[in-house]
Amino acid sequence: MSNVGLIIEERAADIGNFLVGRLLPFREKRTVGPFSFIDHMGPAALKDHENLDVAPHPHIGLSTLTFLFEGAITHKDSIGSDIVIEPGAVNWMTAGKGVVHSERTPEYLRTTDKNLHGLQIWVALPKDLEEMEPEFHHFGAEELPAWEKDGMQFKLIAGEALGYKSPVPVYSKLYFLEIKSEKGGKVKIGQDLYGESALYILEGSIEDGGNHYEPKHILIAKDTKLCEFEMAPGTTVYIFGGEAFPEPRYIFWNFVSSRVERIEQAKQDWMNHRFPLVPGDDGYVPLPDVYKNLKPKA
Repeated sequence: MSNVGLIIEERAADIGNFLVGRLLPFREKRTVGPFSFIDHMGPAALKDHENLDVAPHPHIGLSTLTFLFEGAITHKDSIGSDIVIEPGAVNWMTAGKGVVHSERTPEYLRTTDKNLHGLQIWVALPKDLEEMEPEFHHFGAEELPAWEKDGMQFKLIAGEALGYKSPVPVYSKLYFLEIKSEKGGKVKIGQDLYGESALYILEGSIEDGGNHYEPKHILIAKDTKLCEFEMAPGTTVYIFGGEAFPEPRYIFWNFVSSRVERIEQAKQDWMNHRFPLVPGDDGYVPLPDVYKNLKPKA
């Protein structure tokens, strides 16, 4: 019997000069645990004149997690961070009461052909920490817990699961786990998970309850404790989730909050240039017209 309660298919979304695959939020499932937003970037082959250029834009009430499979991105933010993230590393930025950041192709790649592929994730903050001071942390690939079991490679990117703890400083009970299988095999980990749980298939395929699932889909578990599935050879999946918050989260443009009025304040602050600036990057992403008279929804 299948433990899959909902299947979410990747949908195309435009983030400016770059198309991505939007996975969360979804009309029937806005969040999974504290995870409120997931974009799959690429895989994209960019020519020597094509670059990622996401100009400075604001966030409140969330942490962003950037994890690349290919390529590199320069991250700059209003608290002074300036770093290039490369495959396997983690950028973890906590917006709290408000932060502004940009994401661009590094200078050393801007005139060459390059690839870009990865995940952009938002994790909502607990209500009592939504207005915390902004923070930024970077962890190299070698700093993340990684192990092998039953011929499969595991990596804990963030949170706690399976007896391991990532160094990424999360603010609620969650997990973001990578599992790779070259030869295929059965995974049975439900007894070590908690809260809500979902699985994203990056490549390859899995079998669950007699059903076959292909890449670019998120599978939402009915019961985290029953999380087990068969991986085909050459498969990579990401399992994420954790304890859901007792109150809903409103997602509006780049803002996440438990309070509608806080989002309205952030909207007005951005339109009136009251957010901090990003040193070394004077770009600006205006609030899209569609949001000016739109109200946030839980």
